[in-house]
Amino acid sequence: MNPATPFTWASGWLSPIYCDNRKVLSYPDARKLVCKKFVETIKQHFADVEVIAGVATGAIAHGMLVAEAMDLPFVYVRSEQKKHGLKNMIEGELKPNQKVVVVEDLISTGLSSLKAVDALRDANANVLGMAAIFTYGFDTAKQNIERYNLPVFTLTSYYELIDFALKTNLIDQSQIEVLKSWRQNPSEWGK
Repeated sequence: MNPATPFTWASGWLSPIYCDNRKVLSYPDARKLVCKKFVETIKQHFADVEVIAGVATGAIAHGMLVAEAMDLPFVYVRSEQKKHGLKNMIEGELKPNQKVVVVEDLISTGLSSLKAVDALRDANANVLGMAAIFTYGFDTAKQNIERYNLPVFTLTSYYELIDFALKTNLIDQSQIEVLKSWRQNPSEWGK
């Protein structure tokens, strides 16, 4: 957490906090736990999945680990179509009507995740739903996802992160107010 020098997101939003799920990949026990929880979530909610799709770039590794653990094919979806070669948006082999679960590392507004869903649907995939490590739980993300009629399950959330950080003294009570004010209006915070 760093409210004095906020982080700038790709969306341009300023944030006093940054959740970097790529760090999980450097810690085998944490990486295995995240994979295990993804597998449990997918088996519980999307039992007939045929393909795992990771969203580039943050969820490629996590998606690959899940696909490997479930012995399923894996594809990943680029943020934009490749400008050379085969000009793919989706890398890997995806057959029409295959049942796909999208693996995402983080959901903020949901737009990049839904762009991946669009690409998969455009390729005639049957997107069953999405599983993500973390969500900020913004209303804008909920609204965007609702428009897609897409079930989304997350392993953890902003409020769980803040609660854990407070309990483990990573933040103190005085910082909670900053985090609450940011969470109430993130697009305007810090301007």
